[in-house]
Amino acid sequence: METTVKNRVVDVYTEMTPNPETIKFVSDVSLYPNKAADFPDEASAKESPLATELFGFPFVKGVFIMNNFVTVTKTPEADWLEITPTLREFVKTYLEDGKEIISADYKPTGHATQSSEEDVVNKIKEMLDSYVKPAVEMDGGAIQFKSYHEGKVELLLQGSCSGCPSSIITLKAGIEGLLKRMIPEVQEVVAESI
Repeated sequence: METTVKNRVVDVYTEMTPNPETIKFVSDVSLYPNKAADFPDEASAKESPLATELFGFPFVKGVFIMNNFVTVTKTPEADWLEITPTLREFVKTYLEDGKEIISADYKPTGHATQSSEEDVVNKIKEMLDSYVKPAVEMDGGAIQFKSYHEGKVELLLQGSCSGCPSSIITLKAGIEGLLKRMIPEVQEVVAESI
């Protein structure tokens, strides 16, 4: 598994997320292909040199690394307009220098054997609140968590989502794909419309 980038010019741009406290730094190189590494605090980042260095900034509260991007969560008092250029340049230089991103010793947390069903439900709700609900609400709909049992997530579709022809595509290709990638315990997502 390659977790470093060879010396080259790397392009890094930013993307806003539905969460105003987080921003994505997207690279034109792969950082952690087809895997996700979540570091909610500095103590959890010891197996990621990139995350560890990001936590050296006093305004960094969390780091998430996946595929070709790094999502940084800032402290509430920090202003994105002031800190984004610094973080973007740091990530760009770090990648161009070919430094290690994720240690070979890194073991992701959250496998089914380590998580209780309550932990999984909390992760599902957090993903829905942060990434899914804002997009659905922009389209005049709503989505609510209904239940989770043995790998199956049931959601309630409301408003414009209820009966929408593209809601099944959104559900399966978008929401189910996201939850399966981010939460290994999730095996299927189904919906109930009202």
